[in-house]
Amino acid sequence: MAETTDVAFTTINSNISDRFQSLRRELGVEAFGINAIALAPRQRGRIHDHAEQEEVFLVLDGELTIAIEGEESRVAKNGLVRVPSGVRRQLINRGPANLLMVALGAAGAHVGRDASAWESWDEDRDAGRTPQEVPLPADLPV
Repeated sequence: MAETTDVAFTTINSNISDRFQSLRRELGVEAFGINAIALAPRQRGRIHDHAEQEEVFLVLDGELTIAIEGEESRVAKNGLVRVPSGVRRQLINRGPANLLMVALGAAGAHVGRDASAWESWDEDRDAGRTPQEVPLPADLPV
């Protein structure tokens, strides 16, 4: 059971001179990698792969050109791309604007459907149900 003191917050540094920010370390994440990557126009990262981990890249600003085994594809703002382990990739900013993205990486099987949900903060913590069993709350008033 996580205590509220285990919760961590950070802010993505959009300073383009710092290409890489380890959000995993800043947040204390142990189950997967999470990093912010910033590239100025015409900058590119190393060609690399991972033996076990797959990666997902989420473009927050700008446009990513990603080379997968030498073949380039573009990923627009708010777009995502998944690259499996063992596949070489290179992150490139061919656009005129700064590129900011988040990279998520993990290895191993996903542990799905382990969530519990409650209708109210007043409910007993041990009375959690599956999220599908709990109705969505009403929207906030205007």
